Amino acid sequence: MNDEIPPAWRLPIGVNGSLWQYTHTPRLAHEEDHYFTGHPLFERDTIELDKRFTEPGRLVDLGCGTGRHALRFAGRGFDCTAVELSQYMLEQVGLKMDHSLKLARVRANLCRLGCFPDGSFDYALSMFSTIGMIRGEGARRLAFGEMARILRKGGRLALHVHNIFLNLRDSQGRRWLLTQLGNYLKRSPAYGDQLMSYRGINAMEVHLYRWDELNRELKRAGLKIEETVAVNEITAQPIAAPWLLHPLRAGGWIVFCRRA
Repeated sequence: MNDEIPPAWRLPIGVNGSLWQYTHTPRLAHEEDHYFTGHPLFERDTIELDKRFTEPGRLVDLGCGTGRHALRFAGRGFDCTAVELSQYMLEQVGLKMDHSLKLARVRANLCRLGCFPDGSFDYALSMFSTIGMIRGEGARRLAFGEMARILRKGGRLALHVHNIFLNLRDSQGRRWLLTQLGNYLKRSPAYGDQLMSYRGINAMEVHLYRWDELNRELKRAGLKIEETVAVNEITAQPIAAPWLLHPLRAGGWIVFCRRA
């Protein structure tokens, strides 16, 4: 592991010190598959993706981790590209892949995807709140724009984000929401940035979205939401009666968008 975190001014856009440490810790890549075995959200997003992305085409998995989606879609005949900031995660993809598959691995920052021409892909994925790990509203906005740019017109994006109001379910979460009140009143872009310890990495941050915020950012990028799966934060099952206050009741959303 590279323990030396660069000064803030040298970090890539959208990356802070803890995210740098996360992407430069080989242990996390080595443990990834075992750590998430049986995770209900992994099972849910696989079901939802496989129901909708059925016709093979050019697919990019943005923030692919160890390749669970990229490898599966490549096995189904899709021409896949796995994109990751962590070289260690990409190495795990390489160890697991059948080299007869159409699967390329690319190390890149999701805010800067200039390695891909406009309209390169028919499908794009960004699952398990990868977009929420990008630090800063402006950086996330760049990432949304890049997702749209590399899709062909009419191409489809699948995206997962967490809902800020999942914190209403318990007393600790409600206390955290109260601490965020000042950011909300000031309309601070830091509203929704939640700090946590994650798999031995201290001060990791994830951005939790509001439904109106997510809609706004996707629309700004030229992406139109066509379908939404509002999921429970514990079971990852679709919530009952999603038409009833899902912006407050959902733990998060898997959204399917189309590029205009």
